[in-house]
Amino acid sequence: MHMVLYQGRPSAALLELMLGEQPAEFEAACLEPTDSVDERRRKLGQAEFFIAGRVDEALLAEMPRLRMIQAGGVGYEHLDVAACQRRGIPVAITPEGTVVGVSEHTVMMMLAIYKHLADAHNALKAGQWIHDRLRPIALMLEEKRVGIVGMGRIGREVARRLRGFDVETVYHDIRPLSAEEEARLGARRLPLDELLRTSDVVTLHVFLAEGSRHLIGRPEFELMKPSAVLINTSRGGVIDELALYEHLRAGRLYGAGIDAWQVEPTRPDNPILRLDNVLVTPHMATANRDAVIRKSQAAYANFQRLLRGEAPINTVQPYEAVVAEAAAGVR
Repeated sequence: MHMVLYQGRPSAALLELMLGEQPAEFEAACLEPTDSVDERRRKLGQAEFFIAGRVDEALLAEMPRLRMIQAGGVGYEHLDVAACQRRGIPVAITPEGTVVGVSEHTVMMMLAIYKHLADAHNALKAGQWIHDRLRPIALMLEEKRVGIVGMGRIGREVARRLRGFDVETVYHDIRPLSAEEEARLGARRLPLDELLRTSDVVTLHVFLAEGSRHLIGRPEFELMKPSAVLINTSRGGVIDELALYEHLRAGRLYGAGIDAWQVEPTRPDNPILRLDNVLVTPHMATANRDAVIRKSQAAYANFQRLLRGEAPINTVQPYEAVVAEAAAGVR
């Protein structure tokens, strides 16, 4: 039997769902904060495969049998990939489930904000029929310009889903798509400033690094149209939350849909939560049953590849190197 160690303790229902996809040649354990010193040492010492989001040199030193690390999603900024490479341990991400879940959630937020779905739902639950009240303010997505910032896996999936809504899709990325890919997605590349000035909806799909921290702050909000909508399903740190709050409160944005937060869980007294023109979710774009199943299947399939002597898929380079390449315009 090959030991798979999960970092943290998921709920019983979630653990059951993940282990339902576990092949017979594996057994699983969870590394929990409440483990005793001896129990922690035993689990780390036996682990061959680690499903984790945070790993450093010190933790690796406690795992002599470790053969591979699989991130549960596509973010891996807290995994020390360079340290893993020095030990010959591959690190892979899991776009399966993540990409579809986030792209669906992104489009859902666009539609829900334009249709005032939360307002209509809450009003009707409270016995209010606000049918006519919404007529002057609700919108259609059709014929709007949607600007996608970051055209990686998720950005491309958002663009693909938007094709059915008859929008004009523009994007900004350091690395341009090929002409064939742009034609397939119906997307046109623009400088970031022009995208922000002209888009009706701006949706963010970038990884978090020093160059993208507060990528959208006061100067960028000043460029956006007062009728614009901002969607963030990437990382909370790419937005200056205080600047976002000020613009939403002043009515200088039509609305915002926020799934990722600077601090998670975000505090209950975060002033953004009190605004009427914001749709908020608790970093749940991939928090669904289908995504969990696909991710679990993908993780174990990668472990089986390695056991067969094959190279695992979706492996990554050190995060810092990827960030540096992106900043240099290589990626």
